[in-house]
Amino acid sequence: MTIKNEAVRQRKLLEPMIEDDYYPKHLVEKGQQLLVALAERVEKEAPKGTAVYALTHATTEAFNELQEEFFEEESEIETVAREAIAEDIGFILDAYGYEFDIEEAIAPRDW
Repeated sequence: MTIKNEAVRQRKLLEPMIEDDYYPKHLVEKGQQLLVALAERVEKEAPKGTAVYALTHATTEAFNELQEEFFEEESEIETVAREAIAEDIGFILDAYGYEFDIEEAIAPRDW
């Protein structure tokens, strides 16, 4: 599926992590894919109101699992990464017109 929302399509996801050698490039790309998948699901399913949190929670849980791969590469989802992930999830929600609480959107995080 191609993302229709122009702002989301043009967004450089996880930008602070891209040029930082602390984050393995292939894992940053996996994180970007998770965010693209979130945007695709939001477009396809168009949940109403706080029902969108089911989608953001699934994405957050996928990042929880991805964190294990970061550990294996002697990296981790730390402050810069946490902020980048949360910012991009918030950006996606905002781009689709959701009113949201970012802490609720990423509530199941363990990073």
